[in-house]
Amino acid sequence: MGLKGLRKKKWFKIMTNMYILVLTLFVIWMAFFDTNSMLIHLELRREIKKLEEQKEFLKGEIEKDRKVLETLSDKEELEKFAREKYYMKKEGEEIFLIEYEDSLKNKNDE
Repeated sequence: MGLKGLRKKKWFKIMTNMYILVLTLFVIWMAFFDTNSMLIHLELRREIKKLEEQKEFLKGEIEKDRKVLETLSDKEELEKFAREKYYMKKEGEEIFLIEYEDSLKNKNDE
């Protein structure tokens, strides 16, 4: 079964067709070696998906911050926030911090 026998096979005739060879080379080139290859497209799609998820997360954070700003626009709420978060006080006032046993255990664990 030399070269003559191989040339008579149907699959050999199909595979040696010039159009099939050129098409195969073109597909391989576009899939792996081109600047805009399929591998690069897949990588970029993953990155776009990750960035869209990050965008949604940040939109949620912006909405939370917007609500906090709305509540802090009231003078009484701002004073309450400053007293609770930063332990601020008015002149002549004394502040007493009360810590419970379970909160002390958590601080020692850290």
